[in-house]
Amino acid sequence: MAGWYSLGVALFAAIGTFLFGFDTGIATTTIAHQSWIDYMNHPSNGLTGAVVAVYIAGEAVGALGQTFIGDRLGRIRFMQLLCVIVTIGTAIQTASVSIGMFLAGRAIAGVAVGGMVATVPIYLSEISAPDQRGLIGGISGCGISFGTMMSNWVGFACSYAPYGPTQWRLPLGIQIPWGVIMFIGLATFMPDSPRQLLRNGKVDAARREFVKVRRDLQSHEVHEEFALMRAQIEFEMAREVTSYKEVFTLFGRRAMVSIVVQTGTSLTGINVIQYYQTTLYKSLGIGQETILALAGVYGTVAFVSNSITTKFLTDQWGRRKMILAGLSGLILIMIYSAVMQREFQSSNNKVGKGFAVLGIYLYVAWYYAMINSTTWLYGAEVLPIALRSKVMGLAAAGHFIVNVGVTEAGPSAFANIGENYYYVFVGCTVVFLIIAYLYFPETRRKTLEEIARAFGDRVVLVGTGEIDAERDVLAARDEEESASVTKDEHKKRATTSTTSSVHPSHTSAT
Repeated sequence: MAGWYSLGVALFAAIGTFLFGFDTGIATTTIAHQSWIDYMNHPSNGLTGAVVAVYIAGEAVGALGQTFIGDRLGRIRFMQLLCVIVTIGTAIQTASVSIGMFLAGRAIAGVAVGGMVATVPIYLSEISAPDQRGLIGGISGCGISFGTMMSNWVGFACSYAPYGPTQWRLPLGIQIPWGVIMFIGLATFMPDSPRQLLRNGKVDAARREFVKVRRDLQSHEVHEEFALMRAQIEFEMAREVTSYKEVFTLFGRRAMVSIVVQTGTSLTGINVIQYYQTTLYKSLGIGQETILALAGVYGTVAFVSNSITTKFLTDQWGRRKMILAGLSGLILIMIYSAVMQREFQSSNNKVGKGFAVLGIYLYVAWYYAMINSTTWLYGAEVLPIALRSKVMGLAAAGHFIVNVGVTEAGPSAFANIGENYYYVFVGCTVVFLIIAYLYFPETRRKTLEEIARAFGDRVVLVGTGEIDAERDVLAARDEEESASVTKDEHKKRATTSTTSSVHPSHTSAT
């Protein structure tokens, strides 16, 4: 039962990352529609490029916003705010009557999804059990790949719609209800983070939420784990970090790992391949309708591979092994893709072109299987509670800023050096692999507090006194609830008895 509750919470939270994947992907097909180009009065190449640029800039602002106000508002309230913002942004895009209005909608939506994609992994890592954190936390990454898949297929389907605004307004409008749905989930059944509540001094509320999200534990395990969590957080709060200089002085390795694991993913080339896969297909002489279908298959491969490894590998094999195997595989696949495109890009060999397309699919399958969910989760779980919002916001902002650079360079790079652009990402991925091998510890099946030991930080141990104190608090609470229920039952019986004694005289009077 606990598994189903946690899974339901994770799926609702992943709406935030789904919107990130969908809104990122749908721009590609939107600006390709001739009906959009005509309606927006044939915007210049600079304005068309701004559709992607302002969105990514908004994402960076949203991620940094989480750094400054995420802890103050708390996980639930901050995500509710982002739900409102993303609904406004997607509605403006859908209703746009000019390129300026469209860009404004893109920027606003970017702020929201940037904050979401930085917050959802933190939230899910804080409410999940150590042995399920790979699955529950990894669902946030699956939300991204599911959004990418859906945007590609919706774009493909709308290419068959009659010429006109429906071709691009309908796909954009599909995003609007999801922010409202997520807001409702946050306001009703989704729990707050017990760790965040402890940090804010709300011990009783934290205890209630912890019992709710950790239904898999026996009674004595609840007392022990909550006492350990509370002691570790109070110890870390006693060394409260007030500046970024202290962040890198006291927790330098943990902060470095979180930032590197996010910025490094952008330097693997995934965003360039995702944004410009249609350009790559065109360079192989493939027709427009086939290109849109191939993009749909690309998204499907991403989601399926991501889902399989999240369910069967992340908790079983471990984050470190997946990152190392993932980066090693990407290096080999990028070299293969570069060779295939060089050999068959200008040839009439259809089989050879098929092998070139296979390189793109091998890349996306391996990236989403090994890297996507793993790195978003890993970047959040390696941080102590006091730094989680601050550093994760910086890490996500770094991811988006690097993404702007490599993506904006994409068209000119492919035009001037062609498939050799892959070798830039090969070099970056090799550096990323070396850093990961030397500095990334394993976090599998450890509580967020126990992960501190893997980085050489102190882990607070609790004695029987603290555990007994937690047991007494929960026992007292249970007694109060039982007494309250008994009192209500007695009151209900008394009311029923009074009502039944009044009815006969009322009837005889009649």
